[in-house]
Amino acid sequence: MIKLPQLRLAAVALALAAWFPLHASAGLLDDDEARRAILDLRAKLEALTRDVNGRLDTKADKSSTLDMLNQHEQTMQEIARLRGQVEVLANQIATAQKNQKDLYADLDARMRKLEPRQEVIDGQTAEVLPSEKASYDAAMEQFKSGDYKGAIGALQAFVRQYPESAYAANAQYWLGNAYYAQRDYKNAIAAQEAVVSNYGTSAKAPDAMLNIASNYVELKDTKNAKKTLQALVKKYPDATAAQTAKERLASLK
Repeated sequence: MIKLPQLRLAAVALALAAWFPLHASAGLLDDDEARRAILDLRAKLEALTRDVNGRLDTKADKSSTLDMLNQHEQTMQEIARLRGQVEVLANQIATAQKNQKDLYADLDARMRKLEPRQEVIDGQTAEVLPSEKASYDAAMEQFKSGDYKGAIGALQAFVRQYPESAYAANAQYWLGNAYYAQRDYKNAIAAQEAVVSNYGTSAKAPDAMLNIASNYVELKDTKNAKKTLQALVKKYPDATAAQTAKERLASLK
């Protein structure tokens, strides 16, 4: 590309080339003609200079515009790249937040499984662990379904694992009933006696004594049956089982 000073020099050289002939023949021309020739030459030189400058300005504008376009394109590419990074980071943050929320929910659910719950057992409110209740309910389902052998094993395991449970007296009581259902009267008596001795304040204790008497009756041991019924009436006089015991005593005479 020809620079501006070079083009201007070329224009001056052209003007001088045209001027020398005029100067050489100045003697042949009169003053008016020489003046008109010089003015004409000056006008041509000014026109040529404007043309050259115009062409240079146009090229400079185009070059500047191209540079601006290139810079704009680079800027847009950088913005797109940064926007992509922002979107990736936003997705990562959203995923992390969701995972954290799920973790807290799972942890909360697990903690709830370990927290005691309020349960009403034989009219009394007590705190029971979820696992404790689940174990008791599973054993009772076996009893209700008629699987007395399975119920015996499950109820024995429950009493061993949760001896202080609010369900323990009930588990021991139904263990005695499971033995009774299998006509294992001796083990049934032992299981019900454990209710009276270990959980004497339980609502199941009077009923356990009534069942002990029933087992003695099945064993044809009327003496111990009467003795147990009398002890029931004396120990738990206000219990519903005590009224039943009185009626049975009358029938055993």
